[in-house]
Amino acid sequence: MFTNIRRSTAALSPERKKELQLFERHAKIRFRRLEFLNQGFSHRSFAHELGVLGENNERLEFLGDSVLGLVVAEYVYSTLPDQPEGELARIKSFVVSEASLSEIARGLRVDNFILIGKGEEYSGGRSKKTILADCLEAIIGAYYLDSGFFAAQKFVRMMLIPEINKVLENRHAKDYKTLLQEHVQKRMKTYPKYRVVQKTGPDHDKTFWIEVHVGDKSFGAGKGKNKKEAEQEAARLAFEAMNVPERPVRVEKTSTVTRASPAPRTDTRSSGPVRRG
Repeated sequence: MFTNIRRSTAALSPERKKELQLFERHAKIRFRRLEFLNQGFSHRSFAHELGVLGENNERLEFLGDSVLGLVVAEYVYSTLPDQPEGELARIKSFVVSEASLSEIARGLRVDNFILIGKGEEYSGGRSKKTILADCLEAIIGAYYLDSGFFAAQKFVRMMLIPEINKVLENRHAKDYKTLLQEHVQKRMKTYPKYRVVQKTGPDHDKTFWIEVHVGDKSFGAGKGKNKKEAEQEAARLAFEAMNVPERPVRVEKTSTVTRASPAPRTDTRSSGPVRRG
């Protein structure tokens, strides 16, 4: 198994070990080496304050993103044989989105365990969707390095299969920017254009107001704590005002699978991590 995670300049304290073990119980996983998990929680702002820039979780996030994408893609491909490539891609885009991953991260209490710098803490970093989603991907990457692909696959499926089922049942959080753009491109041969109309609050706690323009009409303004959230809200307002019919995922009655469910997959190499001494 890979061992190319940089060793921390300081050993994990007994208190930190207890915190990481508590997370393991929440997440129903177990690491052979807690150093892998700890680095998965280490935001670059924390590493920067310690002066150890190579010990943040960004490389693990890069790796975890790929593991996550592969597991989800393989799962929907195998369990939804009647769906064309476009529908599989659409399902995958919903379940691996920042909104979906950040909610899963909150459910696992990732925000309680992240190591972030004082400035990021002051600006509400623990509750930022981007930081939560990125941290979850880093944990997936760390678990893959620590325990192998099949252990990581089991972990990802445990978290993401319920999200896949939400999409199939049309109960998922909608990506209104994508839905609006698809509709506008298809029907009007143009693109939505977003414009910031107002910003309020101090630098560490800004609120954005954004309008979206479609042809000669404007919708909004959408409000959010960052531009991405405000654009989503503006797109939602436009999408609903235009009475665009939503396109549900259609699962054919002839399909052998009408609802995604955990596929039996075992591997003796992942029957259980080696217990720490």
